[in-house]
Amino acid sequence: MKVTSYYPVIMTNDVAATARFYQSHFGFVPLFASDWYVHLQLEGEPSVNLAVLDGRHETIPAAARGQVAGGLLLNFEVDDPDAVHDQLAAAGLPILLPLRDEDFGQRHFITSDPNGVLIDIVKPIPPSAEFAGLYEAGALPA
Repeated sequence: MKVTSYYPVIMTNDVAATARFYQSHFGFVPLFASDWYVHLQLEGEPSVNLAVLDGRHETIPAAARGQVAGGLLLNFEVDDPDAVHDQLAAAGLPILLPLRDEDFGQRHFITSDPNGVLIDIVKPIPPSAEFAGLYEAGALPA
C-alpha cells in the first residue's frame, strides 16, 4: 500500500465550532467547508491537515454513527512551546498538563479542544541518558 496522505478526522456534533477552534487557535484554514465536513490545512504547510466531521452523517457506518471523538491525543510539534502555552492560556484554553520538560525528550503541555480531544504541544529536547538508549539511530532529538 502506498499512502499519499494522512490526517486525523475529528467526529463531533458541532462541526462549525470545532473548525473555528482550530482556525482561531492553531492557524488552520478551510480548504473545503460544508455543514457536515470541514477539511482544514495549516496555513503555509500543505502537509499538515485536519478534518472535522459530523459524527451523525450518513457516510459514517450506522453502528458508529452518533459517536464523537474520544480517547484521542493530537500532537503539534512547534519551535516555541512556551510562547504557544502563553498564547493559548491567555485565550482561555484549559491547561490540563502544565508546561514541563520530560526525561524522554520533550518540552510540552496539554490542552484540549471543545470536544475534549487532548492537544499536546511538543518540542523535542535532548532526553536523559536513561531514555537516550531507547531511540533508534538518527531519531534522537538534538
